Amino acid sequence: MIKHSRFPALLLLAAALSACGAVDRVANIGKAPDLAPIEDPRTEEKFRTVSLPMPRPEPVIHQANSLWRPGARAFFKDQRAAQVGDILTVIVAIQDQAELNNSTTRNRTASEDADVTQLFGLQGNFANFLPDAVDPASLLSVGNTSAHNGVGTVDREETINLQVAALVVDTLPNGNLVIAGRQEVRVNFELRDLRVSGVVRPQDITNTNTIQHSQIAEARISYGGRGQLTDVQQPRYGQQLVDVLMPF
Repeated sequence: MIKHSRFPALLLLAAALSACGAVDRVANIGKAPDLAPIEDPRTEEKFRTVSLPMPRPEPVIHQANSLWRPGARAFFKDQRAAQVGDILTVIVAIQDQAELNNSTTRNRTASEDADVTQLFGLQGNFANFLPDAVDPASLLSVGNTSAHNGVGTVDREETINLQVAALVVDTLPNGNLVIAGRQEVRVNFELRDLRVSGVVRPQDITNTNTIQHSQIAEARISYGGRGQLTDVQQPRYGQQLVDVLMPF
C-alpha cells in the first residue's frame, strides 16, 4: 500500500514541476525573455573551482628609486604566451579545395597450349588411363581473358573561419609550447564544441599574441556539436548497427 501511495505523489510532483515551466512560458508570451541578473558565479549550485596548469610565481623584487619592478606588465616585458598558464588566440582559417580525377583501364589475354605426341615411346600407353577421345596432339589448352575499368572522382571544398583562445599546458625541452583550447557555445538545445591542440614555436606567435592554425605542429582541430538537431541528423543506433553488420 505504501508503494502504491507514492506513485500518485510522484505524478503530482512531476505535473507541478511541468506546470511551473508552462506558467513561465505563458507569462512571457508577447515579450522578450528576461535576462539573468549579474550575480557572483561562486554562489551557483554547479560552481566548481577550476584547477589548471599555472606558471611558477615569480618573487616580487622592489628596487629603490624605480617606478617599475621585474615581471610588471610594462614596456619591456614580452606579452606573448611563453610559459605554462599563459593564453594565446588561435586563428583557424581553413580554405581547402581538392579535385582529383582518376581513370584506369586494364585488359589482359593469355593462352597456353600443350601436346605430348612423343614421350620416350610411351605415348601409346595413354589409352590405358585416358579416354579414347583424348588426342595427345592437343592434350592441354588453357585460355584466360580479363578486363578492368575503374573511374574515381574526388571533389572536396572546405571553408572554416574560427578563433579560439588556447592555454599553454606544457613546455618542451627545446622551448616549444604545448597548447590546448576548448570553446563551447550553446544556443537553445544545441551545443557547439570547438577544440584545438598542438605544439607551437614561441617565434611564430605574433606581437598580438595570436597564431595561425597552419603553424601548429601535430594540430588537432575539432568542430562539432551535440543536441536535438544533431540527434535528428544522425541515424538511429539500430540502423547504424545494421549498416555495420550487413555485408551487402
